[in-house]
Amino acid sequence: MTRVLISFAALLILFTVGASAQVRPAVSSDSEEAERTAPAVLPKSIATEYQGGIYGFSEKEKGTIKFDELNERLVFFGEDGKEKFSIPYEAIVVVYPSKKKVQSGTGRAIGAIPFPGASLGGAFLKKQKNYLVIQYLDPDVDIRGTVNFLIDTGDELFAAIHAVGQNAELQRRGDAYIRKKTY
Repeated sequence: MTRVLISFAALLILFTVGASAQVRPAVSSDSEEAERTAPAVLPKSIATEYQGGIYGFSEKEKGTIKFDELNERLVFFGEDGKEKFSIPYEAIVVVYPSKKKVQSGTGRAIGAIPFPGASLGGAFLKKQKNYLVIQYLDPDVDIRGTVNFLIDTGDELFAAIHAVGQNAELQRRGDAYIRKKTY
């Protein structure tokens, strides 16, 4: 009898999973990406949080990145409104998005409840963090570096990537912009 029940449960799960699959229509992904990443107007600045990557600036700090087209550089201003550092556009090699799912504050609070299964329920509450990642060649010390900025929304992230890519005259490759080597 137990074999019959186990077999029935297994078949029920297989049919349920198979019935929920949906066929997606074929769509050109290049046109979707171009619409998503190419904002109508390039932003002049974006609120962000510096996560690290510039030599000499190891502290995380909230601030704003501004696109200084006149001096051809990306500038980070701290919360106090003062310029902390800048990266010349000609030094930027690659700019790309990075997304990371982390447990939300609510999920951590629910997971801490001393009730059986609460930690399992809290593990499913996740939020997505969006990072702007820029790889650059530091002209002062001739070293390659990677700087990370945490940006609130995906739309702002792709607007920032597009702005850096356009201002630095990089070539698009998927969601990223790259500077091809010249030999």
